[in-house]
Amino acid sequence: MTNFSTFRVMNEPNFTASLTTATLDELPAGDVLVRVDYSDVNYKDALAAKENGGVIRTYPMTPGIDLAGEVVDSQSADFAPGDQVLVTGYGLGVSHPGGYSQFQRVPAEWLVKRSAGFSAKDSMTYGTAGFTAALAVQELEQLHLAKDAAILVTGASGGVGSVSIALLKKLGYTNIVALSRKTDAQWLLDLGAAKIVSPDEVVPEKVKPLAKQSFAAVIDTVGGPLLAAVLPQIAYGGGAFLCGNAGGIKIETTVLPFILRGISVIGIDSVNVSHEIRTALWEKLAGEWNVIDQLYTKAITLEDLPETLAALLAGTHQGRTIVEVSKGQ
Repeated sequence: MTNFSTFRVMNEPNFTASLTTATLDELPAGDVLVRVDYSDVNYKDALAAKENGGVIRTYPMTPGIDLAGEVVDSQSADFAPGDQVLVTGYGLGVSHPGGYSQFQRVPAEWLVKRSAGFSAKDSMTYGTAGFTAALAVQELEQLHLAKDAAILVTGASGGVGSVSIALLKKLGYTNIVALSRKTDAQWLLDLGAAKIVSPDEVVPEKVKPLAKQSFAAVIDTVGGPLLAAVLPQIAYGGGAFLCGNAGGIKIETTVLPFILRGISVIGIDSVNVSHEIRTALWEKLAGEWNVIDQLYTKAITLEDLPETLAALLAGTHQGRTIVEVSKGQ
């Protein structure tokens, strides 16, 4: 019987999130058994490993909302041993045991085959954060903005924000404004940002229903009061693309930016997006939109997860972190 490592969250007798050993018999039901080579770290993973994080409802659970690896056994006609695959979204790492495990069993319909030359490491360098950024940028492209239009990216030093900047730069946008609290943010300029601003520079003491039209669009990963302050600053015909809620789930606003300036607010969901859109966008990320070489990436192992997840919750994490799940296997 194969023994392997898994990072498991339990709530009895006390809440714990730690590395342990498991067997194939302990894996959930699913059509396809995958040897997991890489996963990554997202904000939702940090919440999943936190007591009362609001993400996991059933314990024990293995976090990791993304995984990439090789099929080792399949009950599905669509997949065979040796296939190179990835999974992001659905219930992985939340309601279904996830990627922080050296083996995982998943439903066949969740799997995306990786194209030739697009490695497990490459796909997890993007992960849910990169895929979410790509969805947001794809929607932003529908505005047909001028390439020198000011585009604000909030939470710029995080996964979604940093990949958004790289993708926008790749597509030719030259006036990308990165909003970050970080002081050591030169890497954001190297990534493609034209300017870095702090929240204090964007959020006025008193938020008015309408303000100076400073930005053609915003890719927002923060939500909360910050988003409420930015909406009145979006230019006529612009848009806000909402990807996260690190700063809160509530926004206080008025209808004026929408009915007087015709701005759009588009929600970006990467969890349940259709398989057709999912596959096409992953092909883009592997090909014409490939920005992997530009991304600020750190590699860790399963043993390093507690420290990295804590940094995410503390707001000190930067860029993308990939998890070498199979290392030491």
